[in-house]
Amino acid sequence: MSDSVMREPVRWPWREWGPRGTAGAAFPSSLSIEDVHQAYGEVAALSGVSLAADPGEIVGLLGHSGCGKTTLLRIAAGIERPTAGRVVLDGQEVAGPSAFVEPEARGVGLMFQDYALFPHLTNLRNVMFGLRRMPPAEAEKVARRALARVGLDRYAEDYPHMLSGGEQQRVALARAVAPRPGILLMDEPFSNLDRRMRDAIRDETVALMRETGATAIVVTHDPEEAMRIADRIVLMRGGKVEQIGTAEELYRRPQSLFAARFFCDFNELPGDVKAGRVMTPLGAFPAPREPEGPAVVCVRPQGIAVGPPGEGIPGRITMRCFLGEVDLLHISLDGLERPLQARLRNGGPFHEGQDVGVTIMPDEVLVFAAVGA
Repeated sequence: MSDSVMREPVRWPWREWGPRGTAGAAFPSSLSIEDVHQAYGEVAALSGVSLAADPGEIVGLLGHSGCGKTTLLRIAAGIERPTAGRVVLDGQEVAGPSAFVEPEARGVGLMFQDYALFPHLTNLRNVMFGLRRMPPAEAEKVARRALARVGLDRYAEDYPHMLSGGEQQRVALARAVAPRPGILLMDEPFSNLDRRMRDAIRDETVALMRETGATAIVVTHDPEEAMRIADRIVLMRGGKVEQIGTAEELYRRPQSLFAARFFCDFNELPGDVKAGRVMTPLGAFPAPREPEGPAVVCVRPQGIAVGPPGEGIPGRITMRCFLGEVDLLHISLDGLERPLQARLRNGGPFHEGQDVGVTIMPDEVLVFAAVGA
């Protein structure tokens, strides 16, 4: 390349943020949601939801669209009143039969999916909006420090429409953390960003949350995102809590087929449990805790080993697809209506039409009763 040709400078997204350790610490609060119901006419949005967040904990609210995540967040914030149940903040009832505390009096920071920045205010004034109880000079100082922490102090006098989506997200984050709230509530904060920017901004946002120490509730529909950011995950389904636990607990020990499917694209096979083992077209596997009878057997794609013919169950590769870190193989086996999907870290010398041997790793097999699956 000629020296006269201009090279685009390399951009490192994390270098655009201010130094870590400069945001200032919050006084984290505890949050308890107790048997909360919410109905809109005859439609039940929440049905007996209970959860608790310890001071400084990051909790991910995970689930499909319409499962009640955002409704629960709005109730925690005080934007909505629950039909029944109560919300307790640091031991004080802020929503329930005996009290209701308005949002501005709860010491809660809010960050919405669309950022909700005021277009007629500069970025600095947007951040100062949550600092109205401070003297103006002090509020400006705090706001500028928050903008500097997210790397946008040079755009303080600009307006939101002059920024990229990722920069607008950072202004919204600065506004949410500037008052040093005891609890930070975030509704799908990264969903409007492209994949490249989302990962970098999410990692820096989590670092900032850890730095302030605030308790955080983050709504997301992305299981990988929940696993990356949350100390514990609350998986919701149809207005109810399906399972609560760490990322590893939900991934390795899901309590239902719904929970299992949420975290992995399984190969699902019919099975029959007898005497602590489940019989499948691929052989028998341990099922010591499942009741006898029909079952759904889930095999993780990464739990399938592929070797030469004669090693394991005979099969034939019908498709191979390179996915970067792994190769995806579709393998046809006798007794299965659909090809088995295997993800191999090193795809090896396999090709479409090749006969192979398939071995299933028992540790990567989950079994669930077919009733109600």
